Amino acid sequence: MTEVRVAFDAGNHLGETPIWSASEQSLWWVNCEHPPELHRWHPESGAHAMWPMPQRIGGFVPKAKGGLLVALADGLYDFDPESGELSFRVPSPFPAHVKLHECHCDRQGRFWIGGFDTRYPTDRTSADSGYCRLDGDRLTLVITGVHVANGLAFSPDGSTMYAVTSPTRQVEAFDLDPATGELSNRRSFVKLGDGEGFADGATVDSEGGYWLANVAAGALRRYLPDGTLDRIVALPFSNPTKPAFGGPEFKTLYVTSTQMAMPPVTASTVSNGPLFAFEPGETGVAEVPFTG
Repeated sequence: MTEVRVAFDAGNHLGETPIWSASEQSLWWVNCEHPPELHRWHPESGAHAMWPMPQRIGGFVPKAKGGLLVALADGLYDFDPESGELSFRVPSPFPAHVKLHECHCDRQGRFWIGGFDTRYPTDRTSADSGYCRLDGDRLTLVITGVHVANGLAFSPDGSTMYAVTSPTRQVEAFDLDPATGELSNRRSFVKLGDGEGFADGATVDSEGGYWLANVAAGALRRYLPDGTLDRIVALPFSNPTKPAFGGPEFKTLYVTSTQMAMPPVTASTVSNGPLFAFEPGETGVAEVPFTG
């Protein structure tokens, strides 16, 4: 039985985007809304810092030159944690009702991001979001017709991109050209069944295993590179949103959670909202910072 523990009682409404900083030995993550916040926590000392954001924050990535690239609802901003200053960089290509959301860098340091169509919760046909690649000073739309972008991750060798392209419980895989960033060979990778919750955030381990947060079902699912389900890790809370490996040797798997109301598939014994952690046995890989 895997021992899952509360690592930090963050009280997040919608915790997302955990990223481990090897240089700081700290975990960063966001509370997307209610209220929008950026968090940093140092496990060894227990030190915690928080920066309020002026609008909904979907995610962020560290920059190779220092600081962060932050995805707020209406665009990308450079953020300096020391001064707390935000500098506008790139506008969102989506209509106003689509908020920038899931983001990640591939193994070459390119920035990718998807959106959240805020009409979707009340209009299940609304799919005005998509996925974009940051090319210079603009976001290039490369995947369209998405309700809520999730599950974005890249294989350790950088040749495969994974993405949830809608709440149809399906994760898709794409071949990624490392030199150009072009996508090809779009295909189904994972399809959750009825009663198995929904696909949320994800990460990969050093063996190429794809770890999917199974929101509303209180579980993480590990899939092999060929899409075979390797195992299901039952969690004591119902709404995991995104896992990330961290710790000195990337042996700890951290998991954010959300207090958003979702009919649970399985009963939970621990409240949602904290940052959780456990040791799965696999080892993670360090994130590549944004090189732009």
